[in-house]
Amino acid sequence: MLSASSHPSSVLVVQLSDSHLFAEADGSLLGMTTRDSLNAVVDLVLAEQPDIDLVLATGDLSQDGTVESYQAFRESSDRLKAPKRWLPGNHDETREMAIAAQQSDLLDPVTDVGNWRITMLDSSVSGSVPGYLEDKQLQVLAQALSEAPDRHHLVCLHHHPVPIGAAWMEPIGLRNPEALFSVLERFPQTRALLWGHVHQEFDQPRHGVRLMASPSTCIQFAPNSVDFGLDSLAPGYRWLRLHDDGQIETGVSRIAPDLFEVDLSGAGY
Repeated sequence: MLSASSHPSSVLVVQLSDSHLFAEADGSLLGMTTRDSLNAVVDLVLAEQPDIDLVLATGDLSQDGTVESYQAFRESSDRLKAPKRWLPGNHDETREMAIAAQQSDLLDPVTDVGNWRITMLDSSVSGSVPGYLEDKQLQVLAQALSEAPDRHHLVCLHHHPVPIGAAWMEPIGLRNPEALFSVLERFPQTRALLWGHVHQEFDQPRHGVRLMASPSTCIQFAPNSVDFGLDSLAPGYRWLRLHDDGQIETGVSRIAPDLFEVDLSGAGY
């Protein structure tokens, strides 16, 4: 179990998502140098969040799946002096991610902090853009929930399990959301579900569980779009204040809008 910060009745979690790093330091995605944008977001977190209990990286840490890209992510995020947990997305390579995470607890799936349990699920499928939770992952989730009935639970994955209003993204979300929700609905201590992948904000309730998605630390997708499209919003991150009574305060913060430009004419990534 991780110790809580100076707020005895809550813990502060920071989510970094979809950084899409390359082996090369100057690697760019649709006109944005992704290492630079990640470092700018980390600078913002350092300025705004002085007392973090846990940092969650919810997939697509890498664009090219190289060990060097994961090492770069680790180096950048290590400037945040808090424990970290990673999960893979559709652009990630789990073998290379594990190499970069060796001799660490970065890939531990279950973490207790304060009065909360946080479970990191792997919804990635090798060679596939859409996601799927294999039976082993559903078993990890069910065990994590059943073994901690007195804790509040935050469950994380990469792929969106519900429609977010962007038609082009619906085929590339989680392919078996009903299996996920079937497990969650058995455990009333589930408070929230958190993911990446969609490169935009989302925050809606479902049957008493808060469903949240967050910006990318690089390019942003245009919301409510039929076809692939980019937004001019700046890179950012989500913070979550998890209270001991199960309540959640959360918000999204973005770097200054003029620090980076993106090629809004891009047709895909």
